[in-house]
Amino acid sequence: MDIRTIVSGVFLFTGCFFMFVASIGIIRFPDFYSRIHPAGKGDTMGQAMVLIGLMIYEGFSFVSLKLLIIVIFILIANPTATHALANAAYVAGLKPWKKGDKR
Repeated sequence: MDIRTIVSGVFLFTGCFFMFVASIGIIRFPDFYSRIHPAGKGDTMGQAMVLIGLMIYEGFSFVSLKLLIIVIFILIANPTATHALANAAYVAGLKPWKKGDKR
C-alpha cells in the first residue's frame, strides 16, 4: 500500500464523516435556519473532501482536472444556494427559532 492510497483514504473517510455529521445535524437542529447550516457546510466540505480524495487516488490526469473543476464549482455554488434558500425563507416570513420556543 503506497502513501497516495493512504492519503486518498483519509480524505475519503473525512468527507464521508463530514456528510454523516451534517445529516445528524439536519435531524437534531430545531428550525429551518439551523438545519440549513449543517446541510450547507457539511455537504460542501464532505463533497469537496471526497472529490479531492478521488483526485489524489487518480493522480495527475484529465480526470483529476475534471474533478478539480467540479470541486471549484461546488465551493462556489453550495454556499450561494444555501444563502439564497435562507434569504427566500426570510423574505417569505419564516421566523427564526428562539430559545424557549416549541419545536
